[in-house]
Amino acid sequence: MAGCGGEEAAPGPVRAAPDLETLVVQPAAIDRERVFDGIVESVEQATLAAQTSGRIVALERDVDDRVRRGDLIMRISAVEQRARLDAALESLSEAEALATEARAQFRRVSDLVERKLLSQADLDRVTAVRDAAAARLAAAEANVAAAREQFSYTEIRAPFAGVVTRRHVDVGEAVSPGTPLVAIAAPEVLRVNVDVPQALAEEVRGLGAATVRTVKGEVPSERITVFPAASAGSNTVRVRIDLPAGTPGLFPGMFVKAGFAIGDLATVRVPASVVVRRGEVTAVYVVTGEGRIVLRQVRLGRAVNGAIEVLAGLEPGERVAADPVAATLAVEGR
Repeated sequence: MAGCGGEEAAPGPVRAAPDLETLVVQPAAIDRERVFDGIVESVEQATLAAQTSGRIVALERDVDDRVRRGDLIMRISAVEQRARLDAALESLSEAEALATEARAQFRRVSDLVERKLLSQADLDRVTAVRDAAAARLAAAEANVAAAREQFSYTEIRAPFAGVVTRRHVDVGEAVSPGTPLVAIAAPEVLRVNVDVPQALAEEVRGLGAATVRTVKGEVPSERITVFPAASAGSNTVRVRIDLPAGTPGLFPGMFVKAGFAIGDLATVRVPASVVVRRGEVTAVYVVTGEGRIVLRQVRLGRAVNGAIEVLAGLEPGERVAADPVAATLAVEGR
């Protein structure tokens, strides 16, 4: 058989039978797609960091474990935090007692002043004592709230439902505020990050759509975001592709292919049933203007709704045999 490019292949041409059904090749336009590598990430993801100092004393969840919002993931030692909270609570009790006594004293003196048994100076004095006690109480309450917050930081809990994707520390390791502890991602809602050449940024922006190829097929998306700045080092622009919720077969960190249909490419399509496949060779039976049947090798593209794109080997207006079996019999003289 001859090579691709429209040349006829052996066996030689024979005249077509009058009853051989043919189809006229029609022109078609297909998307000129540019494909780039992308990385899947979760829309909702977080790296939890320590907000207090201590040592890791317990791991309640580990990598690949699912967690619900509020689930305990790990514990940090709380000796100092507990001591500060206890001291703050004790100070609060004292402040409450003093404030209660100061308010009672203020009421007694106010009553006596009204009865002209004490002077205004006495009232001013107990008023100042009452206000000072109230201020100490407010400060004690704030100290307790701060101590409780610091104590709560010793329990690392999930901020949302998801999967633990990474653990940065082990039991016994010392941590301080800012130390990364674990990473969590919600795998139900995903997106793909793709870096495209800056020369294509405006074309991609105008599309507003992309196709992500996975091991389970293609996933179309009509929600893409083109970042407004290019990377100086790579001369690329980041494009973020939002995927439908619950897209199967994808997980954060996976590599995928993302296609952008930039412009149209003129070609032709034929029904998949007219294609002849012999080993690694694909061809169609062409009926020439002189009524001859020739087997011509073609280069195929994508299959779309029962038809196949022909990228090379056929021209619009040519006729092909609708039944390749009948055409084969005609060529073989049977």
